[in-house]
Amino acid sequence: MSENKVHKTSIGGQAVLEGVMMKGPDKIAVAVRKSSGEIVTDVQDIKPASKRNFFLKLPIIRGCIAFFESMIVGVKTLMKSAEMYDLEEDEPEYTPSKVDEFVEKIFKNKDAVIYFSVVVAVLFSVGLFFIIPGLIFNFLAKVIENRIVLNLIEGLIRIVIFLSYLGLVSINRDIQRVFEYHGAEHKTIFAYEHGEELTPENVRKYQRFHPRCGTSFLLFVMIISILVFSLIPKEIAGMQIGGFGTILIKLLLLPIVSGISYEIIKWAGRSDSKFVAALSKPGMCLQRLTTREPDDSQLEVAIASIMAVIPDNREDDKW
Repeated sequence: MSENKVHKTSIGGQAVLEGVMMKGPDKIAVAVRKSSGEIVTDVQDIKPASKRNFFLKLPIIRGCIAFFESMIVGVKTLMKSAEMYDLEEDEPEYTPSKVDEFVEKIFKNKDAVIYFSVVVAVLFSVGLFFIIPGLIFNFLAKVIENRIVLNLIEGLIRIVIFLSYLGLVSINRDIQRVFEYHGAEHKTIFAYEHGEELTPENVRKYQRFHPRCGTSFLLFVMIISILVFSLIPKEIAGMQIGGFGTILIKLLLLPIVSGISYEIIKWAGRSDSKFVAALSKPGMCLQRLTTREPDDSQLEVAIASIMAVIPDNREDDKW
């Protein structure tokens, strides 16, 4: 690998339908390989909320904002990639489902559909990874009094559900292809950080596991939630807290959990210490489920995407 000084970049990305999205300091690009083999790239200027308001730059708060921004950007880029990619002529014409027709009828505005999709995704995630474990927590609370033990059990259940979910979705062949583009995204960012000329040959030699990956972030959310939720008292102002009250408080604490997790990921992304490497190891291992080795054609797409967002002055790209 290159012996050049490593430049920690703020650029991050996401795998989309037959392509890669890269988000830079002031631009976001979606590169997609069409069925004809041509790579098309859509580039847009952006101004993150944290750059518009000093308050939103504060630690923890910036993590909460970044999380919701990433959800919105993620849905937008998925929709954009679907528009950019054209189906093969011999494939059957897409017929909207009744659910699609209902959503399009209710939400005629495209932005409304995006925000609706984000809300649905958040509700699904919260229900699967927090409300269900929370209900199990309430059931076990009847026989286990130690709150730390209860939160540890709840956290382990949450992690098992998370791992099971990733394992199930990774079986799907279409998802596996998305995971290949995910690997291409990571390899390309690594090559850029090492100052390599961005060619498939140079990018190919880097690993597909990156400490700033969203998969690692979600794992940190799972772990940090165990610690934060253990601080919830049994009673507040003389009132017993239990049942759905406990679940509600945990949901209200989720932004804080995501903010803390963001700060850890940000720290891990710019540190080369052995301690941070050990801290990042579980998330890096988890990426074996969410990434696959890409081929050169997928690396070319990731390269096209990152080239579109690299600032003219690398000093403007500090992590």
